[in-house]
This record gives sequence, structure tokens and C-alpha cells, in this order.
Amino acid sequence: MREFGYRRAHDVVGAVALLDADPDARFVGGGTNLVDLMKTGVERPGRLVDIRELPLDHIESTPDGGLRVGATVTNSDLAAHPEVRRRYPALAQAVLAGASGQLRNMATVGGNLLQRTRCGYFTDITKPCNKRDPGSGCPAVTGEHHNHAVLGASDHCVAVHPSDLGVALTAFDATVSYESADGPGEIPIGAFYLPVGDTPHRETALPPGALITGVTLPASPVAAHARYRKVRERASYAFAIGSVAAALDVRDGVVREARLALGAVASRPWRATAAERVLTGAPADAVTFAAAADAELAAARPLPGNAYKVTLMRNLVVAVLGELTEEAAR
Repeated sequence: MREFGYRRAHDVVGAVALLDADPDARFVGGGTNLVDLMKTGVERPGRLVDIRELPLDHIESTPDGGLRVGATVTNSDLAAHPEVRRRYPALAQAVLAGASGQLRNMATVGGNLLQRTRCGYFTDITKPCNKRDPGSGCPAVTGEHHNHAVLGASDHCVAVHPSDLGVALTAFDATVSYESADGPGEIPIGAFYLPVGDTPHRETALPPGALITGVTLPASPVAAHARYRKVRERASYAFAIGSVAAALDVRDGVVREARLALGAVASRPWRATAAERVLTGAPADAVTFAAAADAELAAARPLPGNAYKVTLMRNLVVAVLGELTEEAAR
């Protein structure tokens, strides 16, 4: 790790000004991803701007019945908050599935959304990687890719986004708020993560030097009947090889509303809009659930080593939707 400077920010505008004056600086909250990448040489900031003392650590209700979550709220506090557990249980489940207790105590909501891929080629600076070094190539396409993307990838990058929280937020149309040198702004989470295309190094739509200040969840009655399910290669905490955030409103045996997002299948949390269209207005049964999964996964383009993900995700979607239906019938 090379030598770097350190400043502690005490207000949002001042924090943004520090980064605006020093393009080589980076914000740090819990540091659970950034510091690891600094140790391996992937990230080499000249200065860290510590934002942990900013007044962004609150969870509060919005006038429309939603929730606003500050960017420095820890994952542990998010998962334990009674209103999160009551109104958006899939968020709490996603966070609890995401890491060990020690990491959750440090990791922040803003940092969770901005964490980088765990692709082995990205984290190994001796290997080429278009995400780390644009134009150098993507060795994962012909190399090790068993946990890589089956949806929305390109020849330039097949890495997946690791956030569990991001998947749940995507299912419920969250909005990301930020502060930049030009003032405050907002981005719907569906537009927050950029398609990989031929510029995999451009991961989000945040303006340069912007600081995430919070995430707002709109009121969503269906979100109270939701579930997050994660499949991983070991029972202890690990990154997903597939995950689903789902919610159903079932009345008289018919799906009135459906929310579905998939994780560990693309470079960003994947909103399953094709599946949602099949589900809405259809019978809440295994035939419909399988048809919905098939409609979404029809666009899958797996590589030789990760074709298993298509079957895994189909089974996972059907299972989770079935469990939600049974739960609604009790």
C-alpha cells in the first residue's frame, strides 16, 4: 500500500469540496471494500476523506410512507431497524445475508452500493482487466468465469456486481441522493448502475466527485410481503452465485403486483421486468412462476463455465415466488 493523506470531513459540502480540490482523493466510510483494494494496489488514492462523522446516519420515515436511509447508516443498523424489518423485510434479509457481523458493523449503505466486483482478474493487478485498465482485455471470457454474468454482459467485461442490498433496493424502486460540486441531485437506482457495454470502468451515473448522501424508498405496500434469498458456495458468509429479491400481492389466487430483482447474474442488480410482466394478472401458481423465470432468462448468454446459473436462477425464482404465495394464503 502506498503512502496516502487523510482528512476527516465534518459537513457534506466541505467533504465534496475536499474531493473537488483533489481528484486523487477518495471518500471512505467503513472502508471494508476500499481499504482491501488499496492493499492489493487496485485502488491508489492519494488521500482519503473520512465521512463517518457526517450527519448521514439516520433512518426516517418520509411523508408518503416510505423511508429515507442515510449513506453512513451501517449495515447492522439498517438490518435491525424496526421500520425496515416491518416495511421492507427483504432489505434486512439482504443485509444479513451479505457479510459477517463484524463487517456489517463497519460497512455503510453508501459504500455497499459502490463496492467493486470481486472478479479475480480485477483484484489481481498482474492480470489484464478492462474494468481496472480500460482496453487491456477481459481474460475471464475465456478463463475462470464460473461466478460471472449471464445477463447484460459484453465481450469487454463479464464480471458481476456483489451487492446484496443493491438487489433489494432495485426491486423496490429506490432513489439514490447525492451531493456534488454543482449541488444536490437524485438518480433512480434503475439508472444508477450503467450497462457494461464497452466501458466497464464506468460503473455508475454519479457525477465525478459526488458523495452519496442517502437512499429513499417510496411507499410500497407489496414490499411488506417480500423475501430475499441468496445462494452461495458455503454456508458462512460469502458472495452470491445467485440471489432473488421478490414481492407478491396475491388476491383470489391472482398476482396483482409483482416485484422481482436478481443478483450475481449481471454487472449490476438486475430488475426482472420481463418476469414481472408475465406474473402480473396471472394465476399465482408454479406454471406461471416458471413461465416468468423463463421469460427473463431467455436473454441469458452464459459462458461455458457458468451455464449452471440459468437453471439455478430459474429454480430459485420459482421457489421464492411459491413460498411467498403460500405465505399469503395463510
